[in-house]
Amino acid sequence: MVIRNRPRVDKLPATTADFVGRDRELEVINTLLLGSARLVTVTGPGGIGKTRLAAEAVHRFGKTKRVPVPVFWVRLARLVKDADVAAIEEEIARSVVEDDFSVRSAWELLIDTFTHTNAAGCSRRCVLVLDNCEHVLTGIATMITELLDAVPELTIMATSREAIDWVGEHRVTVPPLTSQHAMTMFRRRAELIGHPITGQDQTVTAAEICRHVHNHPLYIQLAAARLRHHPPAVILRGLTGRADDRRLRWSTGPRFGADPRHRGVSDVIAWSYELCSDTERLLFDRMAVFAAGHDTNLDNGGRVAAEVGADLEAVEDVCADDRESGHDEHPAPWSAGVRVVLARQEIEGLLERLVDQSLVTVHITSTTVRYSLLESMRVFAQQRLHERSTSEVDESARMAARHRRYYRDKVLYASAHWFGPAEKQLLDWARAEWDNLLTAIESSLTAPDEAALGLQICCGLIAFRVHLYKGALREIRSWTERALAATRTQIPQPIELQIHAAAQLVFIALCQARHEDAERMLENCFALCHTDAGNDWRQHPDIDTGLPAPAEFAWGMELLQVHSDPRAVTVLTRACDKAHRLGDDGAAIMCEMLAAMAASLLGTRQQALDLARRHLDHATRSKAPFVKSWAEMVWAMTLTKHGNPTEALTFGRTALAPLLAARDPWSALWAVEIRIWSIAQVITSASAATNPDRSALAALATEAAQLTGGTRTLSAKIGVDLEKMGALGPEITTAIGIARRVLGDKAFAVAETQGSRLRPELAEVQQLALGTLTIEETPKNDISDNEPASRWQELTTTEQQVATLAAAGWTNTAIAARRGKSTRTIDAQITAILQKLAITTRDDIMKHIPRHVIDTVRIESTRRPHRTSKTTRQHTPRAAQ
Repeated sequence: MVIRNRPRVDKLPATTADFVGRDRELEVINTLLLGSARLVTVTGPGGIGKTRLAAEAVHRFGKTKRVPVPVFWVRLARLVKDADVAAIEEEIARSVVEDDFSVRSAWELLIDTFTHTNAAGCSRRCVLVLDNCEHVLTGIATMITELLDAVPELTIMATSREAIDWVGEHRVTVPPLTSQHAMTMFRRRAELIGHPITGQDQTVTAAEICRHVHNHPLYIQLAAARLRHHPPAVILRGLTGRADDRRLRWSTGPRFGADPRHRGVSDVIAWSYELCSDTERLLFDRMAVFAAGHDTNLDNGGRVAAEVGADLEAVEDVCADDRESGHDEHPAPWSAGVRVVLARQEIEGLLERLVDQSLVTVHITSTTVRYSLLESMRVFAQQRLHERSTSEVDESARMAARHRRYYRDKVLYASAHWFGPAEKQLLDWARAEWDNLLTAIESSLTAPDEAALGLQICCGLIAFRVHLYKGALREIRSWTERALAATRTQIPQPIELQIHAAAQLVFIALCQARHEDAERMLENCFALCHTDAGNDWRQHPDIDTGLPAPAEFAWGMELLQVHSDPRAVTVLTRACDKAHRLGDDGAAIMCEMLAAMAASLLGTRQQALDLARRHLDHATRSKAPFVKSWAEMVWAMTLTKHGNPTEALTFGRTALAPLLAARDPWSALWAVEIRIWSIAQVITSASAATNPDRSALAALATEAAQLTGGTRTLSAKIGVDLEKMGALGPEITTAIGIARRVLGDKAFAVAETQGSRLRPELAEVQQLALGTLTIEETPKNDISDNEPASRWQELTTTEQQVATLAAAGWTNTAIAARRGKSTRTIDAQITAILQKLAITTRDDIMKHIPRHVIDTVRIESTRRPHRTSKTTRQHTPRAAQ
């Protein structure tokens, strides 16, 4: 298993305005992608521009391909060297599959994603870009071979310093820039940093610099960066080509016999590195302990930048020698006979200078600044850090220990203080630091007797629900299981921590609706507790046998979710009391919330009202926004079953709004399902009245049916089925039946189908539940005022008709024949459509299709002229290793 240091899903990098040259390579790649190529490998030395070329190529391919082709982008640079096939599978799955709460293997997720059919039920062709393969060449070659065998419609583009060596591989070698393009790049970089090249003398000098660096793009970028501190003439004087060359004799190196990571790129890094002061170098080396970042300039939107790298506090606390959190037992390292010390107050200035020298990447949003080393930079820094080690002190291990303890302490603080106004801030911090947190967990598993520290991080993250907030159930469960297993080799074993972890694993399994796993994990948890309850402990939940609070919590959850046992209220209330006595307010409020939920579903009316009201009061006073949202959901459940379902609808909407803003689909799905239940109870109450308003009942039932369709689409997307979530499932099933009886089967099916068309990526079912979106039957030539914001209205009527056919999978040639136009005319119209919709591929048109046009798209997909059909291939998931 390896760290997957990136956001949850990798997006196709955006093209940039300063892309220069590469016309021949772009033409070759486009021809291969348009043809029958299965594997196209873009090769060349580090920094030559393989990634940017691949991104530009797939963007242009999307504009020229007449049938929409999905493109998936995977950054492999975060994988450790020689990662195995299993780790690569997980990395690719995490990059291409959005929020998935299922327990499907990574291989199954990939096959399901790549073999997805289009609207007509035909297997669609798709392109998978695997960026930076050279450091995992053996594993990626195996993975590519298996994927291409399993998915006949898949084309893979790889970027690598070495070819994959697959039997049908097409290799496209990326050369240096032409002299003209190199000069263009140098000018643009100089202008970007505020030191433009002016006058004939500087122009000639800049051309000479480009020539001395062989028109290599990354070398040009780093040379131009030196303009912040030196004029072109000084830079050129350092490029003598002799023993005194300021580039420290960097070269592309031999093809064989050298570390492939270091051909060219490492020499460029060494050049900048040698221009740094001793303190700058030391900080750069120490930053190797942080998770690798990536260039967020290639991403669209500030959210990605906010979730990459480490913040200033982390860099200061881990890297400074005068850290506030304590002192090392070992002195600072020496350099040229002088002890080098990093003072905390100088870290920020050193970081800014390292950013100026293109050694550290800065990620800036409107409210945050974060720092990271790109993967190749991090490898270089790791080597230098190792070289600082002595026979007495292993610098790499010392910095890794600092890193682990910093993030352990931060997580323990967060898990102890999240119940309060800082809840959202702490959850946002954990989301942003996720990659560093996983790096700390992984390093704990490779360090002697440090597994307990990694397990503390896992338990802390689960305790304040980061796994739900981030959508990482599968991931955190895997790391927790590994860390728990690793602690069993320690002497003595951390039993109390192991009980806590085992209980948290029960919670995770129940969130995944994996009841068998949960029961097995609960048995393991009880075995660790060494109670005197005997083998029949399950028969006596009313008796306190001395179980610790985490075990009681897990047991109460199991009684609620698996058995729908009313005694869950007793066990969870007991867990709450024990957590309170320990001073663990966060655990106590979670137990209290679940006890109130159990009472609302399984308890008496008075018990439910008392527990839910008390919990809502506690949550409201805490000013913890998401705790309050869940308390409002529980209160809505209680009102629905035991009180006023009309009032429950109001509380349900109040609960949903912050969950939607937080991009928490799992919790938001609960809120929508509860609304369906509340609507059904309102219908039941209203139907019992004299002369009920039939139109009002039909409107409520229609909303319930639409929400039902929407939740099923959303559930399928995130891989969780709330109908398996214990006692709530039967209530939802009954609620759906009530709405169906009001509308009749036919009308219910129509409304449910309308809801199923709601787009999860735009959170439309949540908006429908909030009342900010409505679904209405609209004339086909009109646009509903309630449609989500879209550029569709900017298209002319003709362009809308062409876009509809394109979304249905019609080729430009087929559209031309259908409309009696030339293919050239349709090509121009498609280009205009893509520009007006601000998208790059035909496949993206579907995201802008209004709901009232979706039926037309599906009808047109059945009318689409088909090429000769291929034999349907069965894709069998590979057996688990």
